[in-house]
Amino acid sequence: MDLTKQPPRRPSNTIVAGIAGLARMTDKARASNNEKLGDFKYGDDSGLDREVLGLIGIDAKEFAIAAGDKTDDELSEWVISKVSGKKEAISQFNQEEITREPQDDLHVGLLKERLAKFAPDRNDIKTVFASIELDDWGCFKDRDLTQSPPRSPYVRDVFSVVGVARMADKARASMGGKLGEYQFGENSGLDKRILDFTGIDADHFREAAYTHPNDCELSEWLGGNCKKNAQEISIFNAHEVNYGRYGMALEQLKIRRTEIHPDRADIETFFDLMDLDDETCFGLTDLSRHAPRSVYDETVGGVAGLARMIDKYRALHGCSLGDYWVGEDSGFDRSILEFLDLSSSEFSQAVERSDNEDALLNSLDNCLGRKSAVEKTEFNNKLLTLGPDNDQQLTFFCEAIRNLDPKRRELRSWAALTTLDDQISFARLKVGT
Repeated sequence: MDLTKQPPRRPSNTIVAGIAGLARMTDKARASNNEKLGDFKYGDDSGLDREVLGLIGIDAKEFAIAAGDKTDDELSEWVISKVSGKKEAISQFNQEEITREPQDDLHVGLLKERLAKFAPDRNDIKTVFASIELDDWGCFKDRDLTQSPPRSPYVRDVFSVVGVARMADKARASMGGKLGEYQFGENSGLDKRILDFTGIDADHFREAAYTHPNDCELSEWLGGNCKKNAQEISIFNAHEVNYGRYGMALEQLKIRRTEIHPDRADIETFFDLMDLDDETCFGLTDLSRHAPRSVYDETVGGVAGLARMIDKYRALHGCSLGDYWVGEDSGFDRSILEFLDLSSSEFSQAVERSDNEDALLNSLDNCLGRKSAVEKTEFNNKLLTLGPDNDQQLTFFCEAIRNLDPKRRELRSWAALTTLDDQISFARLKVGT
């Protein structure tokens, strides 16, 4: 979960093991694992987390590992096994936490500040939990689609249905008058098919998306208002991700593709066309939608991986890095930066200043020009053949291959593994596994 783009679940949410604050701590643990905690605090840095961890008798590190490995249902079973015999204590804990009002100056001040900022006409918000929930909602309720696109139609983070997360972004934007060029509800072909499938009207969904900025809680709301089972959802998703390949939709796709991207005959579905259009309209390199260029790509300056690193820095600047590592956090990037004798910040600034790749190459001319063809060849060979060099790295390498494609046991280099990861990860995104 990315808590730079949505809040964790409400502290009053008891869906995980029946304990207040546990679902919220679960979201924060997963975000912390992925270094996407944003301004939230996890574990010993959070007062509520410390209380929950004390109740269940688990430390923050152990819980973070479990949250990363387990689904919510599995995590609930695991926690329940740890708190056997504490039913009365949990009930008392929930009651005290949910009804607790701010006592100290800090929390009294926070409540006043949040009310003034987000709900000046409300006089019913009195508890610490309600104060936290108001702040979460106020900070994440709005979406401005004049500045950035909605999520990819392939994303299934809400109710496991393609397009719903995208529709939620548009719903929130429409509430604030920031829909831009996008269409919501009955005016959007994809939204209309989703609404027909779920049996929910657009206004009802818009209000729910606005009041539930967390994907899990919006999913819970949909689960209570839509009775589609997993098989029906799977059939719907399969139809939508392939929409544009066959029949009348194919002809419609060809017409639309010719209008906006006539040079992209490789685009075969409306979802892919939406992704491309989103990126093009906002000038983004969005690595949550597709992989960066291959580490084997030597077309930029004759240096392997340089084109890939450029894509990642562009994505970083556009807040669309996805799950990739960049700069000092990436082994490939560190090697390339060292070879070019550049710091991460220097390269980042060069990318930010350059309108296009030719301009960037000009700004890097001194660095690249100091390297001979022989030096570049030696560097490329070393980078592309580098593999695990200790037992810990080898264990990680083998486990990664098993998770991606167990048949590919012939792979020996990090470059080959990275290429496989790019291919499999986005193939899975598109088929929903």
